[in-house]
Amino acid sequence: MFFCTFILWILQIPNLVYTYSNDECYYRIKEDFHQEGDVVIAAFFPIHTFYTGNKIPHPQMTNYFKDFYLQYKFKNYQLLLALMFAIEEINRNPHLLPNTSLGFDFYNIPYNDIQILMNVFVWLTGLSNPFCNYNCRKKSKSAAVLTGTSWTTSAHIGTLLQLYKFPQLTFGPFDPALSDRSQFSFLYQMAPKDTSLSLAMVSLMLRFSWNWVGLIFPDDHRGIQILSDLREKMESNKICTAFVEMIPRTRNSFSKNYWKNIEKVQESLANVIIIFGDIDSLQGLMRAIGQQFTRWKVWVMNSEWDVTNHADYFLLDSFHGSFIFSHHHEQIVGLIDFIRTVNPYKYPEDNYLPKLWFLFFKCSFSQLDCKLLENCEPNASLELLPRHIFNVAMSEESYHIYSAVYAVAHSLHVMSLQQVQMQPHANAEEMFFSSRQLHRFLQKTHAGNNIDLKWKQKLNVECDILNFWNFPKGLGLKVKVGTFSPNAPQGQQLLLSEQMIQWPEVFSEVPQSVCSQSCQPGSRKVIKEGEPLCCFYCTPCPENEISNETDVDQCTKCPESHYANTEKNHCLQKAVSFLSHEDPLGMALTTIALCFSLFTAMVLGVFVKHRHTPIVKANNRTLSYILLITLCICFLCSLLFIGQPNRATCILQQTLFGGAFTMALATVLAKAITVVIAFRVSFPRKVMRWLMVLNAPNFIIPICTLIQLVLYGIWMSTSPPFIDQDAHAEHGHIIIVCNKGSAVAFHCVLGCLCSLAFGSFIMAFLSRNLPDTFNEAKFLSFSMLVFFCVWVTFLPVYHSTKGKVMVAMEVLSILASSAALLGFIFAPKCYIILFRPEKNTLYHIRNKTYSRISKSLKT
Repeated sequence: MFFCTFILWILQIPNLVYTYSNDECYYRIKEDFHQEGDVVIAAFFPIHTFYTGNKIPHPQMTNYFKDFYLQYKFKNYQLLLALMFAIEEINRNPHLLPNTSLGFDFYNIPYNDIQILMNVFVWLTGLSNPFCNYNCRKKSKSAAVLTGTSWTTSAHIGTLLQLYKFPQLTFGPFDPALSDRSQFSFLYQMAPKDTSLSLAMVSLMLRFSWNWVGLIFPDDHRGIQILSDLREKMESNKICTAFVEMIPRTRNSFSKNYWKNIEKVQESLANVIIIFGDIDSLQGLMRAIGQQFTRWKVWVMNSEWDVTNHADYFLLDSFHGSFIFSHHHEQIVGLIDFIRTVNPYKYPEDNYLPKLWFLFFKCSFSQLDCKLLENCEPNASLELLPRHIFNVAMSEESYHIYSAVYAVAHSLHVMSLQQVQMQPHANAEEMFFSSRQLHRFLQKTHAGNNIDLKWKQKLNVECDILNFWNFPKGLGLKVKVGTFSPNAPQGQQLLLSEQMIQWPEVFSEVPQSVCSQSCQPGSRKVIKEGEPLCCFYCTPCPENEISNETDVDQCTKCPESHYANTEKNHCLQKAVSFLSHEDPLGMALTTIALCFSLFTAMVLGVFVKHRHTPIVKANNRTLSYILLITLCICFLCSLLFIGQPNRATCILQQTLFGGAFTMALATVLAKAITVVIAFRVSFPRKVMRWLMVLNAPNFIIPICTLIQLVLYGIWMSTSPPFIDQDAHAEHGHIIIVCNKGSAVAFHCVLGCLCSLAFGSFIMAFLSRNLPDTFNEAKFLSFSMLVFFCVWVTFLPVYHSTKGKVMVAMEVLSILASSAALLGFIFAPKCYIILFRPEKNTLYHIRNKTYSRISKSLKT
């Protein structure tokens, strides 16, 4: 009797001694989760971790610390729920793995490289304190291993499983290193390649004209590779990098090194920062961003980092208005409803649900066995949890886990069918398989829309663009605002609903992220020396060049028929112009030419009327008639230069001008020679004899005219004048002018005229001491002097002007030189004829003449 009482007392000791508080139960409940099945999938990914603050060494265990703290990431718990849902769905499906139940073994992976393989060895050996190469399991039911979320976890586990040739499916981000078949021949990546993600981000930059962007990447091989690909696409689209920060990979979320990086980000002029990486590599950086409250930046991230993971961050609203890029995936029907109905009483073997209910739904644990009591808030559900703790919306990783489970199930199904065909009388409930067998079937399995397990990863997967809404604070929504389809036609790849986008609170409109403000139309960029291409200053376009777009490198020259407007952003059609009769200048010149020609005709009439008077007869009145007629033609030929030119007027301009002036100057020369012959006492006898023998006055005009005709013949046969357009003489106008054709011929004609004028001037100058009463030689020298002045002045002015001014200068020179001949030669004679007729007598002229001669001889 005493013995029985003692035994009962001993059995009650655990109940008396091992009583726990709620807090103790929270920490003592194990996190491993197992679901029995005929075939089991082992899963390794992180839901909780331990971290240390002061790193106080443990006195007995190396690489351990006394001040370890437990930190849960319940956001990753959705991955476990996706695994549970996929297995339950498969087990309910009579057409997939009939008579075979599927289970799983879940082991938590801590955020510590040293402890990653600890639970893997526990699973392989079956020992809580594992020893390598020892296996206490009689028979393994495990078919495959599921790993994530980072590539380091999959790489460490994959290196170990490679020794056992065990199939491994990883749902983390795609990593090219894991595709090395020499190292990981049994590893399958469920995530698609990131070939279109960089292009999608660049397209977003181009959409909002962001060309000054900061980059933050993890300092590992994957970060370096994606950075290289992204920078290549940015440079090809003229997007510059404001800064590049490579974050060293560490497990410590509170590394002090990150604060220096944040200061550089804050000081940068770039308002757009691209953050690319996974949860493990960037968690310290993201915490620092949240604590620094950097609300004036637009963060562009990949889906491997979820901004809703941390309560501290989103409450500070640092990531409101951020963009998240994720690979497009189908929605799993029923998964969200499954997550809403999950509770710890429905799945008592789940060790994470009691902790969630304890923390958020005011439940308590039994002090005897740490079982969750049913004293929680009514209608408790994971859907009621804050989004930074747990988000019901399906993640990309959950979809990959779902696809991985189905890939294993389909492979097992095909393998079981093959075994039944080979052994029809075998027990169908007992499936025999090896890892190598499953590997062979996995290679032939297609799971999901984007995954081909034959190692032909599909490229150019469509991307979803999510906008993070967190205003008011705590909202924490990820709203799909666009897609990027790399296979769509150019210009239609990026589809974006801009009206749905919310920007950080400091921006009232689409934020700018540029090194230099855009150069407006009418100007061009000039790159700052030593700076990136996006850093420049603006300078106006040169004369007659335009730019009608922003940020052009070179201005475009307007065609000859157009001119640049004042703003230099558009070419305007030039108006056709010429020296017309309606133009004020043309009207004035026309009036002057007609008046002088009329005046010349009047002088000719006066001379004809008084042809018998001595002053008209003096110095050969025939030459006077010829000169007056020629001067009238000279005045009228100037009208050919006014009005719209054509080919005929262009030729007539030069021929009439040259011919008339040649005859006029030849006539003046003949008159000068006539004066010399008439008053031969003033010249040497040899000269007088030569002039009289040759009868010079009669041959001067035809000889000079013949020489000029020969020159004109050569000119017109080689390079005659033609109609030309001068688009540069006057702004906004195209001046139609007559091109001289051969400049040499034109100057030869002028040279001949100047030679005649010079000869006339010499002859008149030598006879300057004639009597005052008949002082025609002096007037001839004056007229030739003025002629020289006019045409010597004309040549430099002619060559320095263009367009209508050049034509007007030529007309003015013709009128001035003709007026000089008319005025100096005929004005004194007309004065005597009209106003002093008493002096127009032979007696008066002779007396004056002889008296002057006798005085000169006496002296």
